[in-house]
Amino acid sequence: MSQILNISVKNYYNSIEDNRFKTISDFKESMICGGEVVFEWNHEEYGVFRMENNQGTYCISRADGQNMKWCNTLDELMDYHVGLDRLRDVITKVTVIDRTL
Repeated sequence: MSQILNISVKNYYNSIEDNRFKTISDFKESMICGGEVVFEWNHEEYGVFRMENNQGTYCISRADGQNMKWCNTLDELMDYHVGLDRLRDVITKVTVIDRTL
């Protein structure tokens, strides 16, 4: 007796609006829980992730690896400059390209 297995796969994609950080607290909560994010601000891409090591807890840099900074606290991370702006001033305005959590 043979059986036919029918499997359907659904791909779910978040919209830009779904990925957007609505508040600074929304971003901080994502980082605390180990989230990773890639975003664009003023035509420049940046990446942020959490990984505790001897250099700090949070890492942020341009997508090409330039201007990398390890931060020990979320407040230090929020003071990182993306271009001429501090992250805390623009995190709810950036275009989130990819986001976990």
